[in-house]
Amino acid sequence: MMNAYQGFAGVYDEFMDNAPYEEWAERLDCLIKKYGVSLPERDAENLLDSEKNLVLDMGCGTGTLTELMYQKGYDMMGIDLSGEMLAVAMDKKAESGSHIIYLQQDMRELELYSTVGTIYSMCDSVNYILEEDELLQVFSLVNNYLFPGGVFIFDFNTVYKYREVIGDTVIAENREDCSFIWENYYDTEEELNEYDMTFYVREGELFRRYTETHVQRGYTPAQMVRLLEQAGLQVLEMGDADSGGVVHEKSERIYVVAGEKNKKV
Repeated sequence: MMNAYQGFAGVYDEFMDNAPYEEWAERLDCLIKKYGVSLPERDAENLLDSEKNLVLDMGCGTGTLTELMYQKGYDMMGIDLSGEMLAVAMDKKAESGSHIIYLQQDMRELELYSTVGTIYSMCDSVNYILEEDELLQVFSLVNNYLFPGGVFIFDFNTVYKYREVIGDTVIAENREDCSFIWENYYDTEEELNEYDMTFYVREGELFRRYTETHVQRGYTPAQMVRLLEQAGLQVLEMGDADSGGVVHEKSERIYVVAGEKNKKV
């Protein structure tokens, strides 16, 4: 998995201003309350309470969703591979006065100081894991760090989305202080989606040009169920992330709620 989101980090929030962060936060809050053990705005009575009320944002990016969940009262942590994205998140933390803990980590090498009640990973972060064995490793680490009764919530882009919807396309957008060209390629043999991004960011009187290449893999619901079960997790709920309804053959993004099978307090 490459260290993407370097030059792009500074303008990521501007280009993501249409992302439904508030909707994601509401869904997460509802799912945690429905299935999990983490509780917002609760004083920890002991060490175990403090652990189970922790919520980890895995692939937190610039911390927009992390901040929203903190505002809902959750005790938040965030990890991301990109130091540049975390720097933006830290600026938000300083501005808001939140007490979020941020760590620069690869989710394939997740290492926490305690268990946590909830782990979530949104905005197709897991699609950057390109091999099944590495995704199984991520799920196994999640299982290892979940507090008994905790939940893992994530979303992912489907094979259908990459193959049929995005495919080989070019997307461009021009704004006052930045613009980008997104050239997308889908390799049907390797089942990998690559997008080359060129973007221009105003710096004083001039624009600086940045380029990045991102590679993602689409997964099917069946693959996710199998890998979760191999990691000792079971699916509690799965739905179409765009509509909130049931998963269907043309679902482009799917959310999953998984819990541990046998872990006890």
